[in-house]
Amino acid sequence: MTYRPITDMWILARAKLKNGQKFYGSYPAGFPERARAILGVSILDPVLHVCAGKVRYYPYPNAIGPKDKTLDLDESLGPDFLQDAREPFPVVGGGWPAILIDPPYSEEDAKHYFPGADKYPSPNLLLKNALMAVRRGGRVGILHYQLSSPPAEKIEFRTRFVACIGVVVGFNNRIRAFTVFERGV
Repeated sequence: MTYRPITDMWILARAKLKNGQKFYGSYPAGFPERARAILGVSILDPVLHVCAGKVRYYPYPNAIGPKDKTLDLDESLGPDFLQDAREPFPVVGGGWPAILIDPPYSEEDAKHYFPGADKYPSPNLLLKNALMAVRRGGRVGILHYQLSSPPAEKIEFRTRFVACIGVVVGFNNRIRAFTVFERGV
């Protein structure tokens, strides 16, 4: 049997944060809940949110679970792990069940965030760091303009490409790709 990745298109609305706040680069409305389903985790499973320090401000009840953690370089967002996403991610227990990454999509976009363009994390490096921190059988999702590729160098496990989903928030907006990879055994 030939394996075929999941493909789909999500047309979502712009999100507002709690108290009506707006934030450059925020997830579209309903995205985190849909992402959890494709990542294969429930609201009770711990998920590491990378470069998504404002996820706690989403008004959606299933966006972030009680065991979820955030990793961000912006101290003002109060991340659980204050670190540069270009460095290896923290590992809990036998690894995270899932990791969800929402970095700046380009060096130009990175100028809108605290760390700035000089700390722009490449999506391929983020994917590699996440695959090393997720447990075997765990999944990594990344929302980006670029379709990332698994690490080219030899690693001790296989990586399976699970999904590529187009994400748009209406006309005259750039499309993003939500790609999901699974760490093999």
